[in-house]
Order: sequence, then C-alpha cells, then structure tokens
Amino acid sequence: MPTYEYICSECRTNFELRRSIKQIDDPATCPKCRGNRVARQISKVMAFSHGDGGGVSALGGGGGCGSCTSTACGSCASRN
Repeated sequence: MPTYEYICSECRTNFELRRSIKQIDDPATCPKCRGNRVARQISKVMAFSHGDGGGVSALGGGGGCGSCTSTACGSCASRN
C-alpha cells in the first residue's frame, strides 16, 4: 500500500498516511491538532547509483545535491 504525504493547514504539521490509491483524496485528520484542513503534498524521491569502484552517487530527486534533501547544506552551496 502506498504512503502519501500530507500537511495540515491549521498547525503546519507534515505527516504520512498509508492508503490505497482509491483513498488518496479522501478526507484526512491531522494527528497533532485533529484538524481536517489537510492537503496532499508532492513527494520527493531520491535515487542513488552504485559505481564500479564502490562509490555511491545521486541520480536526482530529493531537491538537494546528493548530500542532503534540501538545497542549504555546504555541498549545495559550493555547487551554486
């Protein structure tokens, strides 16, 4: 069963729910504040490749440079 990411508009809590595809847009309740103003988010996916020499490199996704999942780490800053 897939896992979907949601955010609560009331308390800004991010959380995940395991749901079938048929349930993807069914109403959800925030686990923190019990609010019902919840929106589904676009999930980021990070992929890696193992090289012949045993090294690992990022193929993309995740929003970062491969060292993190944001664009604010020291490695990201050195690439910009």
